[in-house]
Amino acid sequence: MNEKLQPVVDALTQRFDAQVSEFRGQVRLLLSREHIVAAATALRDEFGFEMLTEQTAVDYWPQESPRFHIVYGFTSWQHNLRILLRVPLPGDDPVVPTLENVYPNANWHERELWDMFGIRVDGHSDLRRILMPHDWVGHPLRKDYPLGYEEVQFSFNHEEIQVRKPQPKD
Repeated sequence: MNEKLQPVVDALTQRFDAQVSEFRGQVRLLLSREHIVAAATALRDEFGFEMLTEQTAVDYWPQESPRFHIVYGFTSWQHNLRILLRVPLPGDDPVVPTLENVYPNANWHERELWDMFGIRVDGHSDLRRILMPHDWVGHPLRKDYPLGYEEVQFSFNHEEIQVRKPQPKD
């Protein structure tokens, strides 16, 4: 682990009872959703992590507890450091508090979490779809979302696909 990152990891581990893991030089802390706002505030105010670079989710369906992990990526440009925080969420209650008051750019990331995964963000100022049409049913990045399929056209099945393919009306 980077020696500049060690005090940050130690402080967050102590304060928020986080579990530390490292893979290929990337440090990850696993903590509960009750601590994410306080941990993000500490990263910004005490340790100089100026930017929330990413916020996304992972779906572990059919596992239900936890079904989702929210992944937050923070960057400190002044110290040239990067850290990931992961928050596990159960499948029957996928709710996480907003980070909008700590990092304003969380607004769009959190809207994407709602739109693609159906993870509600408690306290968000404008939680509505951002990528899919407003009347879309379902959340496409969930692993239990039904997949669509279109057969790939090759030279051996060209005629068969052309017969089934919808054609514009003249």
